[in-house]
Amino acid sequence: MTSLAWERRRGSAARFWKTYRSHRAGLYGLAGLALIALLAVTAPLTVGADVQSVTNAPGTALEPPSAEFPLGTDQFGRSLLGLLVWGARISLLVGLLAAVLSVAIGTLVGVLAGHYGGWLSTVVMRITDWFLVMPTLVLAIVLATVMSRSMWTVVLAIGVTSWPTTARLVRAQTIAVESRPYIERATALGGGHRHVMARHVLPNVMPLVLAQTTLGISTAILTEATLAFLGLGDPTVVSWGGMLQDAREAGAVSSGHWWYLAPPGIAIALVALAFTLCGRAVESVLNPRLGVGR
Repeated sequence: MTSLAWERRRGSAARFWKTYRSHRAGLYGLAGLALIALLAVTAPLTVGADVQSVTNAPGTALEPPSAEFPLGTDQFGRSLLGLLVWGARISLLVGLLAAVLSVAIGTLVGVLAGHYGGWLSTVVMRITDWFLVMPTLVLAIVLATVMSRSMWTVVLAIGVTSWPTTARLVRAQTIAVESRPYIERATALGGGHRHVMARHVLPNVMPLVLAQTTLGISTAILTEATLAFLGLGDPTVVSWGGMLQDAREAGAVSSGHWWYLAPPGIAIALVALAFTLCGRAVESVLNPRLGVGR
């Protein structure tokens, strides 16, 4: 049985990849993400942790792009190219962790509300509606302000404020799944709540969860950059949003030092675009009725 299950999973993965490859935009996004992830993972080898050092900066303050410093330097004389590569580690990590936390909360809430129904669903959905009408960024700013400034605070602030959309989608999918005949048969044969949710409902909502996670990472990266730009990020680490905040404090906007602002801003936009392209391609593969363009 185990061998048969693995064969089915491999077959499903092969079919998924075959369909995904037909989406050119999704392939472009995936290639971009693979390149950025490779740069982030190899950053300790390519640029080294010394790139963050203020006391041992190799250049002078705010040098324009040159052969030695292709993207110029910051106000401390550090290479912006090195900081950009090193900052990818934190921005991608925060985006991934925050999206996973958000989707995990939304999936749990949605499955419980859709499965049990009744007063529990009503109460949970009213709480979800309250989070939906409140601006996510404002709630994240409040949490990041009252808590200590660290990377984990940013992850928590983003994760616990951006789950309602996932919860509503998962609840609707759970109700649709539980209306199928095999759920009634499982219940009639003695399957309890935990068995039905874990063995029947959750596997059927996982494709939706995967698509939401992919799309949620881009939103989480943008939110992290916003919080860092507002001075609410972790001051001890380098991130793309933190680089923008440093550029603002250094007066790069008014003094015309465009090379300080452009690289992190473009990097944030490209990563968000890549994750969005991948997410829309995954949505189209898992639900062809959406008609997402190729």
